Amino acid sequence: MFQINGDSKKDSKTKKKAAKSESDDSEPETKPSKTKKKTNSNPASMFQAGGDKDKDKDKGKDKGKGKDKDKDKDKDKDKDKKTKKKAKAEESDDSDSEVTQKKKKGKGKKGKKEERPPSPDIEFDNLEEFVLQPAQQGVTVKCRVTRDKRGMDKGLYPTYYLHLDNDKKVFLLAGRKRKKSTTSNYVISIDPTDLSRGGENFIGKLRSNLMGTKFTVFDNALNPDRALPDMSNARQELAAIIYETNVLGMKGPRRMTVVIPGMNKDSERVPIRPRTDNDGLLNRHQNRNLENLIELRNKTPVWNEETSSHVLNFNGRVTQASIKNFQIVHSKDVDYIVMQFGRVADDVFTLDYSYPMCAIQAFAIALSSFDGKIACE
Repeated sequence: MFQINGDSKKDSKTKKKAAKSESDDSEPETKPSKTKKKTNSNPASMFQAGGDKDKDKDKGKDKGKGKDKDKDKDKDKDKDKKTKKKAKAEESDDSDSEVTQKKKKGKGKKGKKEERPPSPDIEFDNLEEFVLQPAQQGVTVKCRVTRDKRGMDKGLYPTYYLHLDNDKKVFLLAGRKRKKSTTSNYVISIDPTDLSRGGENFIGKLRSNLMGTKFTVFDNALNPDRALPDMSNARQELAAIIYETNVLGMKGPRRMTVVIPGMNKDSERVPIRPRTDNDGLLNRHQNRNLENLIELRNKTPVWNEETSSHVLNFNGRVTQASIKNFQIVHSKDVDYIVMQFGRVADDVFTLDYSYPMCAIQAFAIALSSFDGKIACE
């Protein structure tokens, strides 16, 4: 997807053959390594901010020119490679079949566990650092969101909890809508029992506009008015969520845009610390100033004639239909799911996120979907 296109299909085929001939590994070993490269390298290049993409493209062009000059040599190498492969294939038919069978068995096991897929490799010492760090490349962090409506006023102000979706059910975040606020304002905490704005466990907040169609996610640093002149201790904007207004009142799936800071060469988030709201993520997106920003959108559902409804493939992670079900993707690769969210019970939802998103960003986006939107539905 991110390679420079050649002059013709033949050139692209010879380039692929040349790339194969340069490696000394056998075919069964190279295929898995290629899949790993796709999952690990593509997200980094897709979400990297700055002008490094153009440099990479120029390097790709130079490599392409070099390969075009050596077409004849590559063809000879390909012939030798094919003959070697045939000989190896005749000698190791049994071993190859065992590899493919193991792969099939592994896929079957994964399919059975889709109802409650654990994340056993995710361990952390500092919860505050973990929820702010982007997910590791190639790893999907699978979580569950539970909604608690019990109590006198929790019908209007329910509490939401985010846990890792595994046997231990490790707690990550809690969120609740603030009372007596002119707009929807959610407090996010790393303590399920302390949801106060001034508490030590306050980690971030989600704030909406008057219409409830645009949201901004902040961390727990200082307001720009109280920050140092160099803005080093000022709060960061971690995400902006824009829901498309439904002026005609026609029923259908929601349309949403998510804007998050881009990533640098070290796969770290580029800090966005606006001095005023005019320089925030929402205004930058509105003015199409997307420097150091990543623009994501929800994947468009497909209409199913049999069920007479819009459907998305959640791979078993979502079991109930809801207007709140969505998948967030990048326009360059709609098959790479940055985040997905959906209902599995009346007050239980699955939330999965991948690089470059972090837990606070994903949880805040989920909270924005719970908020009532008269103009969008």
